[in-house]
Amino acid sequence: MDLRQFGNTSLKVTKIGLGLAALGRPGYINLGHAEDLDQKYDLKSMESHAHNILTHAYSKGIRYFDAARSYGKAEEFLSSWINDRNDIGIGSKWGYTYTADWKVNAKHHEIKEHSIDVLKRQWQETLNTLNRKPDIYHIHSASIESGVLENKQVLDYLWQLRENGLIIGLSLSGPRQADTLEKSLEIKSSEKQLFQSVQVTWNLLERSTTEAIYNAVKAGYGIIVKEALANGRLTDKNTAPEFQDKLKVITEIANEYQIGIDAIAISYILHQSWISVVLSGAVQKSHLDSNLESLQIELNPGKIEKLNQLVESPEEYWQTRSALKWN
Repeated sequence: MDLRQFGNTSLKVTKIGLGLAALGRPGYINLGHAEDLDQKYDLKSMESHAHNILTHAYSKGIRYFDAARSYGKAEEFLSSWINDRNDIGIGSKWGYTYTADWKVNAKHHEIKEHSIDVLKRQWQETLNTLNRKPDIYHIHSASIESGVLENKQVLDYLWQLRENGLIIGLSLSGPRQADTLEKSLEIKSSEKQLFQSVQVTWNLLERSTTEAIYNAVKAGYGIIVKEALANGRLTDKNTAPEFQDKLKVITEIANEYQIGIDAIAISYILHQSWISVVLSGAVQKSHLDSNLESLQIELNPGKIEKLNQLVESPEEYWQTRSALKWN
């Protein structure tokens, strides 16, 4: 897999990256997550499994890996796997604290707080855990509502990290992703942007940030897409009756190309001119292999037009996502 420049930075990344949201903790909202982990949730088994997937991803050419403080032991699993692999890029995030204590039925799996105290604490935790600086450091689920983009103490600290060579970014969630991204573009000093990266939820169903993404690209941002498969909704695990008509459209196209519907969904994202990295959230080798088949096809304009029709409103998409159960 070829390396490409990440926005206007010096970082080189691969088109496909691996996200560890579902590999670093036993509970997650992906459809069928329990089966993906073979229902082996003890720490040792999960670390071994994560290492196996990381090694497989590396062997397939993937060189960008995404973690966060709230992804359970994701940073620890990544750190104990890296060894002398110096040719990889790592992104991590601050702003959510993992609180599930390795339980699936926890009352709260993670707690969000965008304060200067959390930033300073989690930055040190990330450094201590990874034993190296990440290449990109994102605000986890930055939002207008949290006020993080107006917090002078936080912004000043992030400027310091940027001046020390870190790529500062923000990850986005919720129906106001576009508003948050546009707000981030205003934060600059002497025409230098604070933010150089955005990790955005963008897929066949949720495309409300498209215009804001184009503006971010013009400002030099690298664009990372997360939730490319909509937490499993864009796979054959989605048995919701109201989704079957859309699933039929994707399945018919996938059958023509003789690949999985997941690969069609990812190929649609790779078709976008602005993409830097699409994160695979695969938890099994077979799933990752299927995701990577997206690199082998070129969707024609007719197929693109059919897939364009599957979009949902941001409100519908995020309401459906918020109803997904941790498993």
